[in-house]
Amino acid sequence: MSQPVIRTMQADDREAVVHLLGESDPWRKLGYSKDDWNRIFCPTPQGRDCYVAELDGRVAGVAIVKQKFLLGDYLELLGVAEWARQKGVGGQLLRHIEELVFERTKNLFACVSDFNESARAFYKRHDYQEIGPMPNFLIPGSAELLLRKTAGPVRGRGL
Repeated sequence: MSQPVIRTMQADDREAVVHLLGESDPWRKLGYSKDDWNRIFCPTPQGRDCYVAELDGRVAGVAIVKQKFLLGDYLELLGVAEWARQKGVGGQLLRHIEELVFERTKNLFACVSDFNESARAFYKRHDYQEIGPMPNFLIPGSAELLLRKTAGPVRGRGL
């Protein structure tokens, strides 16, 4: 098996990304449809850094980063195709994002649905701390959990 290749998302990746997200959870459970993804990826999210992971010539994962969120950046979306899960795609994509983010800021935030145990375990393995819940944020009866990984305090000691 080859290693994933991480690169900036291009407009011609759109169809593969929309298919990847439209066919998988947690987004189906959260009520996202292909129409939502088509609107978001038109052709790529504006004002965001977007990356894809390719595995064996196919788009296997996608990540969207919003710069300047709180005192860091925000990983708005990290998705891996069902056929590519458990193959290191998500971990490599996340490491790539972290390398870029921690060159410019001290914090990377993300959210995960409280029912998404596999994603919660994934982020925990990558040293993210659960900061707190946002109840009924996307769907009734469920919370989105704010996560944070840090490279240290934003301000130095003695200030």
